[in-house]
Amino acid sequence: MGEGRPPVSVVVPTRGRPGLLRQCVAALEAQTVPVEIVVVEDVEGRGPAWARNEGVRRARGEIVCFTDDDCVPAPGWAEALTAPIASGAGQASTGPVPVGQGATAADRAWEAIVGYLQRQAGAPGTASPGFAITANLATRRQLLQQLPFDESFPAAAGEDRDWGERAFRAGAAARFVPGAIVVHRSGMGARDFIRQQYRYGRGAARYRSACEDRRPGSPSFYLGLLRAAFRAGPAPGLLVTAAQLATFAGGLAINARGGARR
Repeated sequence: MGEGRPPVSVVVPTRGRPGLLRQCVAALEAQTVPVEIVVVEDVEGRGPAWARNEGVRRARGEIVCFTDDDCVPAPGWAEALTAPIASGAGQASTGPVPVGQGATAADRAWEAIVGYLQRQAGAPGTASPGFAITANLATRRQLLQQLPFDESFPAAAGEDRDWGERAFRAGAAARFVPGAIVVHRSGMGARDFIRQQYRYGRGAARYRSACEDRRPGSPSFYLGLLRAAFRAGPAPGLLVTAAQLATFAGGLAINARGGARR
């Protein structure tokens, strides 16, 4: 690592995807700065929030990065992502998560949603203030000790929104670094995408029930999301339209149980 730069750890939660994990680890081993790789296998199904917190407990770096086992960080990712933190320009940073070659329409729909949420992270009326996707996130260890991930979220749905907003409210919103790229490789089909969005709806209901101040986004926010999706193509646009119904249904399922966190 360059002289004067703090040590960096990368936490990778995983569960039952060894082939994808190997690709992720190989990309991390090829970074332009040395990183400590901390893989946390969630064998008991405690959820990604627990896995990230466990990774932080094991990590030795002053800066901790996060990515997912179905992601491939580009060369130079860790160096670019941690630069604002190492220089003192911020406490957290995030970057783009494009889909890889051979992406399905569902992948492109997912990409459109994530990209839109990232662009709207600081805008009035957003549904996710401070949104920072945990597939591409770096923070100072001290911030994570002050703001650990909420382990009451049982699945990969809403726990990153929750952390991002808490960081935003604490004055530590993640800085966006365009050159810190992580490629997402899922290859999911339309049915898997809709199921994912239903799960996200359940996570969104838990997210809002965790704090009285949290509200759904404004109508213009959701219209902007649909426009962004259709710019990615007719198929992604239609899938994101269907996804809004799926997330609504997921939210209703949780609210019918009284907003239970589990």
